[in-house]
Amino acid sequence: MEYWDIYDKDKKLTGRTMERNDWNMADGDYHLTVLGAVKRPDGKFLITQRKLNKQWAPGAWEVSGGGVSAGESSREAVFREVSEEVGLDLRQALSGGYVFTYRRDNPQEHNNYFVDVYCYEMNITEADVCLQASETEDFRFATVEEIKALADQGMFLHYDSIRQIFE
Repeated sequence: MEYWDIYDKDKKLTGRTMERNDWNMADGDYHLTVLGAVKRPDGKFLITQRKLNKQWAPGAWEVSGGGVSAGESSREAVFREVSEEVGLDLRQALSGGYVFTYRRDNPQEHNNYFVDVYCYEMNITEADVCLQASETEDFRFATVEEIKALADQGMFLHYDSIRQIFE
């Protein structure tokens, strides 16, 4: 069983945990997730397509990310998630790191969360990417314009919340 730490509205640890994906959070409780954008020196971003059998947003495009496990730092989580989902070691990045955090309040869904957003530059090719078969359907290196076009079609997740990393 995987657990997530619970944070308060100021992103301070409460000392409590929850089971992963247990959407029964109290008002004012938050969990932490991460997104890790990977950009090449040519300005293209690595984006992945979610498995077509996913319950939420099947077939949508996104940057790698996921939940931060209890006791794990967000930096450790983004390194782990990117490694698991696309097989890249962010410790080998040319540059980059933490960019910003945003908060989502979803009291109707009992799912409040913070998202720590990272962006790293890596000199990589298609041959460097190794997809996690259970999570990802496909990948590609996309320009900012291509990502925006996917977002305009409703096919790129979190775009409005993270678009500043593409500017």
